[in-house]
Amino acid sequence: MHVQTAEFVLSAGRADQFPSGHWPEIAFAGRSNVGKSSMINRLLSRRNLAHTSSTPGRTRTINFYQVNDRFLFVDLPGYGYAKVSRDLKDAWWELVEGYLTGREQLRGVIHIVDARHAPTVQDRELQAFLHAAAVPSLVVLTKADKVSPGRRAAAQEVAASSLALPSSETALFFSAETGEGVPEVWRAMEERLRAPARTLGRIVKTRAGRPRRDPR
Repeated sequence: MHVQTAEFVLSAGRADQFPSGHWPEIAFAGRSNVGKSSMINRLLSRRNLAHTSSTPGRTRTINFYQVNDRFLFVDLPGYGYAKVSRDLKDAWWELVEGYLTGREQLRGVIHIVDARHAPTVQDRELQAFLHAAAVPSLVVLTKADKVSPGRRAAAQEVAASSLALPSSETALFFSAETGEGVPEVWRAMEERLRAPARTLGRIVKTRAGRPRRDPR
C-alpha cells in the first residue's frame, strides 16, 4: 500500500460524534503503552500523526484518521492501566463496545499485544469479545525488535494458546523501530478493507468476554 495522504479527522468521546460517511474502517486496540500510536505512524509513514497521551490510560476518545481518501484508521483508547479509576474504565468500555458492535463501517480490528510478554487477562478478554461479537481481528505482536530470534516461536505459541488463535503463525510480528511486519500487516488490512460492510443484525451484542476491571 502506498500512502499518499493521511490526516487526522476527529476525536470522538460519544457515538454521536463518530464521522459520517461510508469509508471502511480498520481499528487498532491494545493495552496502554503497547505501541499503538507508533504502529499507526509507521504504517502510514508519518512521524507524529498519531500522538501518545502524556498520561497513560487517560485517553477516553476514539481517534479517526483518513487514509488516501479511501478508508479510515481508528485508534481505540488503550486499556489495562492500573491507576485508572473504575468509572474511567467503565467509560472506556462503554465507548469501545458501542463502536465495535454498532459500527457497520468497521472491517476488522488489529489487536496489538506486546511480543515480550504473555497476553494479559485484558488481552484475552478483548479477543474473546471480538470473537463473540463476530468482529474479524488480527493479532500483532509489537516491539518485535526487542525479542531475540530464539524466543520468537515461543512468543507466537504463547499468544496463540492464550488468545485461542487457529495457529501460532497467525500472530504477526511487528516493529515500529525497524519496519518489520509492515508489508504483512498491510496485506491483511487490504484484504479486510475489500470485505463487504457488516450486517449488524447478525452481530451478537453481548458483554461476554468484556475486559474486566484491573484488580490492582
